[in-house]
Amino acid sequence: MSDEYLYEGQSRVVRLRVWALGQMVWGAFMAGIGVAIVGAILLAIWGVSMLLPEQSKQAPSPYGALEISQPAARIV
Repeated sequence: MSDEYLYEGQSRVVRLRVWALGQMVWGAFMAGIGVAIVGAILLAIWGVSMLLPEQSKQAPSPYGALEISQPAARIV
């Protein structure tokens, strides 16, 4: 075994770059886990919707009362 440490031959700039890259990779990994969790939740919602009967998907829009019919604008 060598008595030298791995980082002795590296400059401070190189060590800082390696540390920064490691932090970015760790952040990307954590973000990937977050995206995977959101995707799993959406997949579970989709799976439950596939179990529902077809009649439940053909209900009238709940936003019908919010629609306001406006008369056509007159051109003078």
